[in-house]
Amino acid sequence: MPVSTKFVLLVALLTLISAHDARAEKKTVCTITVNSPDEKETFRRSLPQDDFEFVELVERGRPDWLASACRKGVRCDVLLISGHFDDGTEFYSDRLGARESLPTDEMERASCSDSCPGLFSQLKEVYLFGCNTLQAQPARSASGEIGRSLIRSGYSPADAERLSQVLSERHGESNRDRMRLIFKDVPVIYGFSSKAPLGATAGPMLDRYFQSGSGSEIGSGRASPKLLAMFAPSSMTVASGLSDSDAGAGFRRDVCHFSDDRLSAAQKLDFVHQVLNRGMAEVRMFLDRIEKYTESLSESERQTPAVAGVLDAIAHDEAARARYVEFLRDADQPAVRARMIGLAGALGWFSPSEIRAELIRMIGDQLAKNAISPAEVDLVCTLNKDGELGQERHRLQLSPGQANKVTDAAVLACLGSTEAHARVLRALTSPKDEDVQMAQVYLRHRPIADASELRGVATGVMRMSGSDAQVHALETLARLSLSDRESLEALARLFPLARSLTVQRAIAGILVRSDFRTIATPDFVKTLRQSRLKSPDGADVIDVLIRRLQAS
Repeated sequence: MPVSTKFVLLVALLTLISAHDARAEKKTVCTITVNSPDEKETFRRSLPQDDFEFVELVERGRPDWLASACRKGVRCDVLLISGHFDDGTEFYSDRLGARESLPTDEMERASCSDSCPGLFSQLKEVYLFGCNTLQAQPARSASGEIGRSLIRSGYSPADAERLSQVLSERHGESNRDRMRLIFKDVPVIYGFSSKAPLGATAGPMLDRYFQSGSGSEIGSGRASPKLLAMFAPSSMTVASGLSDSDAGAGFRRDVCHFSDDRLSAAQKLDFVHQVLNRGMAEVRMFLDRIEKYTESLSESERQTPAVAGVLDAIAHDEAARARYVEFLRDADQPAVRARMIGLAGALGWFSPSEIRAELIRMIGDQLAKNAISPAEVDLVCTLNKDGELGQERHRLQLSPGQANKVTDAAVLACLGSTEAHARVLRALTSPKDEDVQMAQVYLRHRPIADASELRGVATGVMRMSGSDAQVHALETLARLSLSDRESLEALARLFPLARSLTVQRAIAGILVRSDFRTIATPDFVKTLRQSRLKSPDGADVIDVLIRRLQAS
C-alpha cells in the first residue's frame, strides 16, 4: 500500500477516534420543567452544543413521565428542576392547565429503588429552582412524650434530653436533608434556603453568570463561588448528597426500607415490625412513614400469605403492643394520639370498639385537663364524621358546669349531643370572641340545617354590638348560603344600622352568597347606596352586592 494512502487512512482513523472521544465527553443536561422554562432555556442558550446535550424528562399529558424517562435509560450528568416547592412535598406549577408535578415521595422511591440510575447515580450537579428546596429547618422534632418515654425506660433526665436531641437531628427531615437523601453521592446540589427568584428573574441572573465566562464550571462536580455569589441575595445555597460514610447513611437505609420497589410488601412490613421493637421514641419519629405504608396496603395484599403472616406476628407481639399503648396514652398532641390509635387498629392491636374506647379516653383526658381549643373541637368533629364515635359519649363524665362551658359543649356537640348543640348555637351570638370562634369551628362540621334555628341565630346576630365577635358570627352565616326570607330581611334591616364598615362588609358577604333575589328591590338598593360607609380601599363586596341586586 502506498505511503500516501496509508497516511490518508491514518488521518481518517484519528479523526474517527477524535470524533468518538468528543461524543464520549459530551455531557447530558436533564431538565424537569414543571413550571418556568426560563432557567432551562438560559442553560440551553449559554452552553455549547458540541459539549452539552439537553433532554427534557417531562412528557406533557403523561402522568408516569418520570418512570418513562427511567425506562429509557437516560444518563444525566446535570439535572435542572424548575417548579414551585413551597410546602416541601412536591414541585408543582401555578400555570393554568398544567397538571405535571414531581412529588418528593416519587423522587425518593426512584432513588431508593435504584430504578433510575441515569437520573440519580451518575449525577455531578443538581440545580433545584424552587423556594425552600434546601431549607434547613426540621420538618419534625422530638416532642415531650419522647423524653418522658426515655426516662421511663431508665434514662436520666439529662441523657433523655440528649437522646431526644439526637433523634430530632436524625429524623428532622428538613428539605435539605431530604434532597441529600434523594441525590445520594451527588457532589453538588444547588437550591434555596428560603424564597427563590421566579423564572423571569432567575433567567437574566443566569445570563449574567454565563456572560462572565463561567460556563465551563457546569458539570464539573465542583461548587461555583461565582454562581453562589450571584444568587446570594436570593438565598441560594449548596449541599452534597449523602455518602455511605456519612453520619446519616443509616437513616437513609431505614427510610429506603419503606420505599424501595425491590422489597416485597412482606419485607417492608417486616421492617415495620423491627422498628416497632426499637425504642418507642424512634417509633414516634417514624410514625408518618409507618402510617403511610400501612395505609397503602390494599386488602388483597393483606390477604397474601406472606403479608398476612407478618401482620399476624405484629398483632400477637404483646410486648411491643404494651409499650406502644403506654406511649400513645402519654402523647402531648391529641391529633398525634388519635393517629397512633388508628395505626394500632391497622396493626391489629385494637378492635373497632377498642379504637372508639381509646379515642373517648383521649377526649376525656383533654376535658379533664381543661385543654380544649378550637383544634381539639375540629379533631373530635372529624373523628365522629360518621357518627360512630358518638355511641361512646356516655363514657364521658362531665359536671353540669363543664357541660355548660362552650369549649366542652362544642366537644359534646361534635359527639352528637342535642343539648350541647343548642349551647354552641347560643355561643355564636356571644359577646366573647373566643366563644364565637369555637362555634365557628363546630358549625364548619355541622352546618345549621333547620330554618327556625337559622332564623334564631340570625336574629341573635342582629342584636350583637358591632364587635369582632359580631363580624365572626356574620362570617359563619356567610358560609351557610342563606335562603330563608325572614333571615335575609333581618340582615337587610341590620345593614343601615351598622356603624362599622367591617360589619357592613360582612353582611354584604352573606347576602351576595345567598338567594338575594327575595330582597332585590329598588328600595333596598337605594338603602345600600345611602347608608354604606365610605370605603378607604375603593370598590369592595358591597359594590358587588349592589351590582348583582340591580342585575336581578
